[in-house]
Amino acid sequence: MNNVVIYIENLSKAYRLGQIGAGTLSRDLEVWWAKTRGKPTPLLKIGQTDQSGRDGEIIWSLQDINFSVKQGEILGIIGRNGAGKSTLLKVLSRVTAPTKGLVKVKGRITSLLEVGTGFHPELTGRENIYLNGAILGMSKEEVRRRFDEIVDFSGVGMFIDTPVKRYSSGMYVRLAFSVAAHLETEILLVDEVLAVGDTDFQNKCLGKMKDITRQDRTVFFVSHNLGSIKSLCRRVLLLQEGKLVSDGDPEQVIGEYLQTNTQISESGNVPDDIPRKGSAEAIIQSLTMFDKDGNLVSNFLFGQPVNVMIGIKAIREVIDAMIEVSIISMDGTHIIQSFSTDNEKLPYHLYPGECFVDFSMNIPLLPQRYAFTLGIWSYKSGKPIDFVEHVFDFAVLNIGEDENKYYRWVVRGYISPAADWSISREVRSGEVPLGIADE
Repeated sequence: MNNVVIYIENLSKAYRLGQIGAGTLSRDLEVWWAKTRGKPTPLLKIGQTDQSGRDGEIIWSLQDINFSVKQGEILGIIGRNGAGKSTLLKVLSRVTAPTKGLVKVKGRITSLLEVGTGFHPELTGRENIYLNGAILGMSKEEVRRRFDEIVDFSGVGMFIDTPVKRYSSGMYVRLAFSVAAHLETEILLVDEVLAVGDTDFQNKCLGKMKDITRQDRTVFFVSHNLGSIKSLCRRVLLLQEGKLVSDGDPEQVIGEYLQTNTQISESGNVPDDIPRKGSAEAIIQSLTMFDKDGNLVSNFLFGQPVNVMIGIKAIREVIDAMIEVSIISMDGTHIIQSFSTDNEKLPYHLYPGECFVDFSMNIPLLPQRYAFTLGIWSYKSGKPIDFVEHVFDFAVLNIGEDENKYYRWVVRGYISPAADWSISREVRSGEVPLGIADE
């Protein structure tokens, strides 16, 4: 227990809805008095429905969380939106207090929960570095010693004496992360803010966090980028509806997350209440898979084509729809992305009502588990009409036609394309190269 830096026991965090929030105390009192008399909320607009049935409801953002973290660990935290990931980090960083349970932290914590957390917009980048250092308990000399490294890593040296309110969001987050990563604290909490930076900077951040762990510093890393989680972390927590449902090896936990995160039912219908993005002029209703003989399947044999039928319901006429089918590995890596306009050249014209789109590919996916992501996009604007991630997962099986012979001994990567192989030996004077028929 000597090297445990964070210990959490039966941690729970509750939020009460509908008690305050009208904007002023007098307005809140008006709402409370109306409820007391059984009257509708006086602040409702014409045509609005009174949501008083939800007033006073308690939402448990975290429920009975138990785990401990050792010094030097990089711990990944994954889960769907609303699972409680950010709330957990806010409790650890003392932004909010737990409703019940025990939280013990050994060492100083640096938190990067939002872009520019702790920055004052009127101060320059230089002044904010010293301000952040002071907030984190660092002396002026400690900050001065690391100042040049911070500025060099952030790449905003030209603007270091400019007020940060004039920074772009990318510059903001680069400087914020650089300060958090270079100041000498024992524990670093990082939320999904790195998505704001460009690809090169995200790679620099991941490399920096690996360097941090070599210094025996502890990192909590919350991200929806499962590839980064897998490459960076040696341990992953999976949160679901505020509960800790899995804790262990990254590959195992990520696989469990993607399998439980698939949205489709066994009948092939996509539920209406799942998270979607888009204008909803048309929606994806179903996904069914067939083998080469037209039989309904849930898995494929290696080397066989993948055939998918997507059911779409157009709510109103869409004249420029293009359909996306993407296949994602269990670690979140995008393997294949295909649009209907790739070979059709022109977008589909969807009329109000139902239709079906067929998708077939013959790319030899290696035996593993994968998931489909489906989308309907506007060809003209590029904006989503309907987009559903991890809608269905399937397996490519590692067996031959006799269903007994395993012909893949080692599986690395995701695709095994057909390739021409040959072997020859050194050609000596007067000899015919091996493989060339005698004439």
